[in-house]
Amino acid sequence: MRKQYDEQLKHLNDMLIEMGALVEKAIALAIDALVKQDIELAKQAIHFDAEIDNMEHDIEGLCLKLLLQQQPVAKDLRLVSAALKMITDMERIGDQAGDISEITIYLADKPYIKKLEHIPMMAEATAKMVTDSIDAFVEKDLERARSVIDYDDVVDNLFVTVKHDLFELTRANAENAEQALDLLMIAKYFERIGDHAVNIAEWVVFSITGVHGNS
Repeated sequence: MRKQYDEQLKHLNDMLIEMGALVEKAIALAIDALVKQDIELAKQAIHFDAEIDNMEHDIEGLCLKLLLQQQPVAKDLRLVSAALKMITDMERIGDQAGDISEITIYLADKPYIKKLEHIPMMAEATAKMVTDSIDAFVEKDLERARSVIDYDDVVDNLFVTVKHDLFELTRANAENAEQALDLLMIAKYFERIGDHAVNIAEWVVFSITGVHGNS
């Protein structure tokens, strides 16, 4: 019985890694599509959202099976409970990558009002946070989880920079306003992805310590 239980827990870890990889791919496609103004890449990112939704459903099913059949306690219960919370955040990250790609499709036939610089940096930073948070869960690495929480300041600072740049472009020329708002929304989605990565990291901390957050 214990062997089967351990195998199920390992399968849970493997599925979380797979879902994390899908999320990372969706983010990478979304930002690549944005920078290149490539509609086909944007459509691929949107397609990944459906795969991420399916993974959420499969992992949720496994977690519920573990809770009902194995009735885990203490650390194992925290681990399964954390996984259930984490997949919700990963699913929302997939949604936001899809939202970014939908705006990209809308903007694809217009030149950008400025060269994209800080938004791709936000994308890279949030992708790193997502990867590190999943790795922290699988490796039970408390310090890595806490570093993800701290790294959110990098994304927040980049968002402030993007907002300032777009405001200045709009102030210089009112015709820039519509696209500036679309680009600001994209930056906001990346900021939210960073927030979801923080949520995942906080649940990793809980799974290891029993305390939720960066305590």
